[in-house]
Amino acid sequence: MPFGAEYLGDERTRFRIWAPAVQRLALELRSGGAERTLAMTRTPAGWFECIADAAPGAAYRYRLPGGQAVPDPASRYSPEDVHGHAEVVDPAQYEWRDGAWRGRPWHETVIYEMHVGTTTAEGTYAALERKLAGLAALGVTALQLMPLADFPGARNWGYDGVLPYAPDASYGTPDELKRFIDTAHTLGLMVFIDVVYNHFGPEGNYLALYAPQFFTGRHHTPWGAAINYDDSDSQTVRDFFIHNALYWLEEFHVDGLRLDAVHAILDDSPRHFLVELAERVRNGPGRERHVHLVLENDANRAALLERGADGRARWYDAQWNDDWHHCFHVLLTGERDGYYADYAQDTTQLLARCLAEGYVYQGQHSAHRNGRTRGEPSGQLPPTAFISFLQNHDQVGNRAHGERIARLARPEALRAAVCAWLLTPQIPLLFMGEELGTDTPFLFFCDFHDDLARAVRDGRRNEFAGFANFASEEDRARIPDPGAQETFQRSKLQQAGDAAHREWHALYARLLSLRRQHVMPLLAVLRGGSGRAQVHGDGAVSAVWSVDGEPRLEMRMNLSAEAVRDVPRPVGRMLHVEPPAAAPLLARGELPPYCAAVHLSGNPA
Repeated sequence: MPFGAEYLGDERTRFRIWAPAVQRLALELRSGGAERTLAMTRTPAGWFECIADAAPGAAYRYRLPGGQAVPDPASRYSPEDVHGHAEVVDPAQYEWRDGAWRGRPWHETVIYEMHVGTTTAEGTYAALERKLAGLAALGVTALQLMPLADFPGARNWGYDGVLPYAPDASYGTPDELKRFIDTAHTLGLMVFIDVVYNHFGPEGNYLALYAPQFFTGRHHTPWGAAINYDDSDSQTVRDFFIHNALYWLEEFHVDGLRLDAVHAILDDSPRHFLVELAERVRNGPGRERHVHLVLENDANRAALLERGADGRARWYDAQWNDDWHHCFHVLLTGERDGYYADYAQDTTQLLARCLAEGYVYQGQHSAHRNGRTRGEPSGQLPPTAFISFLQNHDQVGNRAHGERIARLARPEALRAAVCAWLLTPQIPLLFMGEELGTDTPFLFFCDFHDDLARAVRDGRRNEFAGFANFASEEDRARIPDPGAQETFQRSKLQQAGDAAHREWHALYARLLSLRRQHVMPLLAVLRGGSGRAQVHGDGAVSAVWSVDGEPRLEMRMNLSAEAVRDVPRPVGRMLHVEPPAAAPLLARGELPPYCAAVHLSGNPA
């Protein structure tokens, strides 16, 4: 790795940092109770380097010519938080047990998104490790950890990280993270990590002091000046993040990455950063095992999900499909504020398009985005190029009070939606606790102080001024303060085991078992253009997915309070119907209120 501190053995470490804006830089080293300051050698390209006597555990930071102390931006571990010393790490110290692990193919993926700090009461890797066997038994095959990059303070969603190589110390040590991943692999669970390559957080980023080339004025993002992917000196910046991706995949044995908000990665160069990153991964660790790359992309760029002749992803395996979520959310809750306004008209028809083609927005104008066009045609992509969900950290946590869908929808309608969702071909993503039907909120929280804390609190409340429920200042004042410890504590997942929780868990386990047995084998042969869908009424839709022109999987769903008649009768054997009493009505061509059923035909092999 060209960045950071590399332990060479024999208690010797090479320190290296790119600081092209300064002519001198010193290494401050604390080891064995003694402190030393060492001059570093500068290259014409702006790299500073030195080799020093430093064993694992030695603390270090850099000192600029003006006297400012700065952390290593490529620190592997920073137990003193983002403003303090980093610690030398020997990445070979941990003894892995997963030597035979090669990952799992993409079509077997069932994702469980979790936040390390709130999934358990302790908020650590070690505590989370104890939940793995239960998640594997549920039918989950992939864990997606919200960003781990070191952030300021003790609590954060992770999207304010400033040291992208350092797993945040509040969750445990790097070796404890490796043990968590190792244990997951022994249980057949993949581990994905959410990475943020579109911005740095607002506190603890010192790059502008010695490497302003990390940023460019050519583009701007919601967080200010964009990261420099296409201006002068951009190749070093690109390498910083590409090596970060390889670091997680190789040093921590993770099975995939979810790239946050890539529509804010602005790059006009001939070879887009996202393409370069994917190719480096595919030609690196991806040559020897299953490695999966996932996008969050409001631009709905289908080209990045292109498949090769063998049906495998050329660059990215899939994208989070917000269109899917928004259609279901409008039907389940009736909400039409904010971005839901784009889905308020002909919602069932839009959902049908999602089922058949992936995106709703494939080049149409978005009123919520001031009439701008959004998206590219996606019907040529297989259903597995889209990750579907009824909730995730954004869709829950970006609500003013962090309500989950179980608090907002009728239980019978939600059960029908879950049935249709988990047994259809898109890759499903569960958000921590939803398999219990939990109503624990997931709120927006952080650990800033003074003016920054007040600005985040006030900015958060002002974001909701355009919503009818928060039109008054009094209503907005009741929105939880992101910086309050109580806000974080309220977001910790409650593990209550009452009858309702057990019923939800049994439903999810049953549906995921059916998915594993009957749907996953079909996904391996489904190709683009395999789906078609039909609307039967407001909230009522059917869809079918075919192989070589022969229908294989059929779904019927009615999320309305009115029965729908004269629906084509299903073909094939029923996998599941919700509620069970709807089965004879479906056989007569009727969709009763709040029902869903999935049928399978033929042999998927």
